[in-house]
Amino acid sequence: MRNINKIIIHCSATREGQEVSVATIRDWHVVGNGWSDIGYHYIISLNGDVELGRPISISGAHTKGQNENSIGVCYIGGVEKDGKTPKDTRTDKQKLSLLNIIKTLRSIYGDVGVYGHRDFAPKACPSFDATKEYSKI
Repeated sequence: MRNINKIIIHCSATREGQEVSVATIRDWHVVGNGWSDIGYHYIISLNGDVELGRPISISGAHTKGQNENSIGVCYIGGVEKDGKTPKDTRTDKQKLSLLNIIKTLRSIYGDVGVYGHRDFAPKACPSFDATKEYSKI
């Protein structure tokens, strides 16, 4: 079992309201990047469904230098309809699902930190301050 000490929140960097499947993201990561699998452990669709990505038992490929001891959770969206401008596009159902998955993972792994991808890289991802939003859970 991996020693998990972080949950890192991501966005798919796709347009607001545009649903993207786990299969599509897996294709971006495997075919586009040459990775062995999708980089995230969980993906949250626009309707709040939580879908499995890479098995938790295997290190992710979502945050350089942080993958060994973290779980990557990605919500679909994160960019305005222009396709360029970062925006917190989470639906109410996505917000609820993110909160629930964080609580569930913390019940399993203990009081692990919750961060945004932007805390470890010069990116806007996940297009909101995840560290601040989830600091009091």
